[in-house]
Formats: sequence, structure tokens, C-alpha cells
Amino acid sequence: MIRSMTGFVEKKFDTKVLSVKISIKSLNHRFFDWCYRGSHIGEVENRLRAICQRMINRGRVEVHIDVKYLDPERWKICINEPLLKQILSTAQTLSAKFDNKLYFSLENLFNLPQIIELKNKSFTEEEILFLENSFEKTMEILIKCREREGREIKKEIQRFIRNIQKGASRIEKLMDRQLSLIQERLAERLRELGLEAPFSEEKIVQEAACIAQRYDMSEEVVRLKFHLNYIKELLSLETAEPVGKKFDFIAQELYREANTINSKAQDIAIIKESLAIKSEIEGFRQQVQNLE
Repeated sequence: MIRSMTGFVEKKFDTKVLSVKISIKSLNHRFFDWCYRGSHIGEVENRLRAICQRMINRGRVEVHIDVKYLDPERWKICINEPLLKQILSTAQTLSAKFDNKLYFSLENLFNLPQIIELKNKSFTEEEILFLENSFEKTMEILIKCREREGREIKKEIQRFIRNIQKGASRIEKLMDRQLSLIQERLAERLRELGLEAPFSEEKIVQEAACIAQRYDMSEEVVRLKFHLNYIKELLSLETAEPVGKKFDFIAQELYREANTINSKAQDIAIIKESLAIKSEIEGFRQQVQNLE
């Protein structure tokens, strides 16, 4: 199954005591990379990370969870009494010193730093299970999004592969005339040097054949076709096995073979075909970098 590494989903889930909005965005990355922002959920974050890593092999995953507590009993008010007493005592001292009474409203007290803190009670097992199930459902939607985009990328990859294969077949046909081209150029060079007489046509053919061996590109074309067949094989897999890294490696191999063909080519038509193949390989490489 071909999956993209990019996707976005946002879902909301409610119970009588909790309202949760989950946003997940996945991006390209060489490895699995987790990034969490949002409400403080403590150790539950590690459990959600484990679920995500089980469902996704590669990519940067940015998660934002907004938890709203609908039950007022969920909140615990903590008052720093020692600090409050110290502040009030200081205020009384100042009032007596300057003969001016100081008053603190309830709002003033709440605004004083480190005096009052609102805390949530720890999640119950039932609430943790609700968060996990909600997150997993959201992840399932994200994966479908990645698979949908993966199908579009697969079509583009297949198009690139067809074009590369056609180019390789055209090069195979053109290779047959490379020997005669080398013979013609060798004979022409000998004529330019005035050395045509001492060399028989048979000798020229032998020398051209030796030179042609150095410029033989049949092995590169065979390897090129082998890599293309392997790509087709990977594209047909129905398992969830990630193939992005394999494709990236194959792209490098394809590029190496195309470069070698280009360096060995003595025919301008073969050079043009190898350059066209390199362009298609570059397009293929850019697409596979989006795959898981």
C-alpha cells in the first residue's frame, strides 16, 4: 500500500465530563518525529505517541489536543496560604506605617502571582481510554488521507516509469548502430591523419570493435530495466510496508545507470534519450520523497 507522508485531520469528541478537539498534521520527514502541543495531559501523551508510532512508520506528526472539562468537580483550587498571609501582613505593616488603609478585593487576590492555582484532577482510566480511542479514530482518518494522496502519487510514479522504460527501449535499438558510428569516425580520423593506406578495412573493424567494448552500455540498460521491474513489484504490494526509502535508493541507482549510459554514448540520439531519462528519474525522485 502506497502512502503519502502528508495529511491533516481535525475531529471533536464529547462525553458528559470532557470535550476534546484533536488536530493532527503529518509532514515529510526521514524518520518518525512526534510533536505535541495543547492541553497538559501528562503521561497520556506517551500513550498517544505509542499509538501513533504503531500506525505510522515515518513522517513528522504534529498533534494539538484541546481538552475542556465540562464538570466543575474536575477542578481543584489550590491557595498558597503561607504566601497570602505574608502579603497581607506586609500590607498591614505598610498601612500602619503610612497611616493609610490598604484594601484587597477578591479580584486583586486572584491576580497576585503564585497565590491561587487551578488544577485538574488526574484522568480516570475511563477518561484515558476515551482519549486513546478518540485519538486512534482521528489517526485512522489521517491514514486514509495519506493513502488517498498516496494513490495519486502512485499514478505519477507509474507515468515516470513508463517514460523511462520507453526511453530504455529506444536506447536498445540505437545501440546497434553505435559500432558502425565508431567505425566511421575511426576511418575518418585516420584519413585526416593520412594513415588510411596502412590500415585495411578489416583492421579498422577490429579496432572499432575494441573501442566499442569500452562504450558498451548493454549492462547499464539491463540494470535500468531490472530496477524498473522492481519498482513495479513494490507498487503492487498490498501490505502496509513502507516503500519510500526503498524508492529513494532505487532512484539513486537509476540515476547512476543513466549517467553511465550518457558518458558512454557516442550517438547524439542516445545522449538525448539518456538526458530525457535523467529528467524523468528526477521527477520520480521528487515524488517518492513524499512517500512513507
